[in-house]
Amino acid sequence: MAKLYIVPTPIGNLDDITLRAVNVLREVDFVLAEDTRTTSILLRHLGIEQKLRSHHKFNEHATVRMVAETIAAGHDAALVSDAGTPGISDPGFLLVRTCVEEGIEVETLPGATALIPALIQSGFPCDRFCFEGFLPQKKGRSRHLQSLADEERTMIFYESPYRVVKCLEQFIEVFGADRAVSVSRELTKKFEQTVRGSLAEVLEHFRTHEPKGEFVLVVHGKSRRRPAEESGAENKADGYGENNPNENDHEQQ
Repeated sequence: MAKLYIVPTPIGNLDDITLRAVNVLREVDFVLAEDTRTTSILLRHLGIEQKLRSHHKFNEHATVRMVAETIAAGHDAALVSDAGTPGISDPGFLLVRTCVEEGIEVETLPGATALIPALIQSGFPCDRFCFEGFLPQKKGRSRHLQSLADEERTMIFYESPYRVVKCLEQFIEVFGADRAVSVSRELTKKFEQTVRGSLAEVLEHFRTHEPKGEFVLVVHGKSRRRPAEESGAENKADGYGENNPNENDHEQQ
């Protein structure tokens, strides 16, 4: 019986793909791509010739039913996004839901995603965390941030370079200037960089260093106060707070 494969693709370094993913992309009947031009570059790198169909956020509502019917008719399909795992801040949810509702088998391969490397290298607690993806650009953005003001888990956000400074400013309004943050950009690429420190310190860094590339912002959760601290003793966030940002060796060029 034919199935839908969810295939993660590299977030930067094209070698970050599993052997299983390569085999699936080679063997399916067609590949659904967020941007066929981007996927064509990856497939050429892997030496794969494959039929590509466009599947992105602007056409997925109109095409999911047809795609599901094609798979149900006996044709295996692989869904990829431009980078990372489909469905994680990328198209994929609607097609997966439709296939599940239609009784079509869905098989998801493990693989690349930006949020996990950024979380691990932040140095923040990662036993419990919440992934917020991209915040609403306008309507509901402030309200959504306010709902996270007392969140104790580590929080992970995606953001474009054009809104990073504004985003950090809004974080300060909600979480306070001393809250620890780790900002990673261009993960797995030549100019990968992680800047760590308080929100105030990291904001100042990106006010003086133009943000470039893809960004993942990891914010330390609100620290719990112990009874002895309720009297007013300062509660530090697991060693983070007033330390200077850690600027990596490479600058974006």
